[in-house]
Amino acid sequence: MIRIDALWLAVQPMDMRAGTERLLASVVQVFGQAQAHHGYLFANARATRIKLLVHDGFGVWCAARRLNAGRFAWPRAGAAGGLAASAPMTLTQQQFDALVVGLPWQRLTQMQVITRM
Repeated sequence: MIRIDALWLAVQPMDMRAGTERLLASVVQVFGQAQAHHGYLFANARATRIKLLVHDGFGVWCAARRLNAGRFAWPRAGAAGGLAASAPMTLTQQQFDALVVGLPWQRLTQMQVITRM
């Protein structure tokens, strides 16, 4: 099993034809380095496909996921949330689990309590 201690979400869209080398170059450009046991998530412009790049301390792993219907809940650069054009975000494991199945991961804390009947 691959250990992931931190997950980073890239806000800028990525061409999903990009392979491991190009994704790794993007990580190095934004962060200065790819840290061991960190995962880096990328999405295409329509947020219908995502790729996860993980440095496991020895090499780099790349995984892809595609939704057949709908879109991943992906923040947009420069959107109302005030995100910078390339500012990466961190995700918790629970947020990551929700994101990869297409759930609204940004609202997990709101969804855990019922306030209206």
